[in-house]
Amino acid sequence: MLKIDIIMKITEFLAIFPDEQSCKLHFKNQRELLGVVCKKCLCTKQYWLESKLQWQCSNCSYRTGLRSGTIMHKTKIDFQTFYLCMTLMSSFKKGISACEMQRQLGHKRYTTVWTLMHRIREAMGQRDDRYKLEGTVELDEAYMAHTLKKNTELKRGRGSQRKQNVVVAAESTPLEDIETGEKSSHFRYAKMKMLNSHEASEINQLVMNNIEKKSDLITDKSTSYEDFSKLFESHNVSKSSKEVTKTTLKWVHITISNAKRNLLGVYHMMNKKHLQSYLNEFCYRLNRRYFGDRLFGRLVIATIYANPSE
Repeated sequence: MLKIDIIMKITEFLAIFPDEQSCKLHFKNQRELLGVVCKKCLCTKQYWLESKLQWQCSNCSYRTGLRSGTIMHKTKIDFQTFYLCMTLMSSFKKGISACEMQRQLGHKRYTTVWTLMHRIREAMGQRDDRYKLEGTVELDEAYMAHTLKKNTELKRGRGSQRKQNVVVAAESTPLEDIETGEKSSHFRYAKMKMLNSHEASEINQLVMNNIEKKSDLITDKSTSYEDFSKLFESHNVSKSSKEVTKTTLKWVHITISNAKRNLLGVYHMMNKKHLQSYLNEFCYRLNRRYFGDRLFGRLVIATIYANPSE
């Protein structure tokens, strides 16, 4: 069985996945490792039908296609293009635009490439939604323009109505060295979620969905956060200032700054409708920044588990 954990260079990709069949075989094996479940009766015992590229349930004979239930559901994109797209998205440190992706893939249709990339970003977002931040968590809000153009300035705080409000949370629990016992505060994981309003009820629900109740939450004195002391085990409040930005809320503001530079530098223009998709990709890559070449394998798993919206 073909087993892939590392994809680093395009030359390595072509050596491991030289054709469409090799990509299909790898995707099939990964699905079987994770477990194929019958949609009709939930039976886990399946037989592979090579000629149909489907699994057949041993209990009710219901058939499950190779793409069914994954981010590739109801698409006609070939698997090699799909795999190469994931390789490039996981290889470029700061991301890659759809225009550049189209050029690298040699694909005729920009819309097809753009849609494929957003499907992968959707899988990234769903994967991160499976986990909640915990421990010491810094939280703040940022405003991001609906349409980002080169050299457009994005400001923190209460901005104009033409900018989208985004809640940003960064898990900054001190890490302890098992051998020495020394603790060092290093940024771990982050989440960025769009808000439709400033209503406390919406913010409360969004934060509860993404942060563990037992966490130590750190925020500024915004009136939108008044209920946090009741919702979380600990809520520490600091008045907004330059000093607080550099110390108490250090990591959340570093995350905001990095996201702004990344979105402006790579994508230049984004519609409000798709902003969350780009934020999903940024956070997915940031949260796995130490995975290195293993990121491709994790991304394949994310696309298998994803529940396509279309």
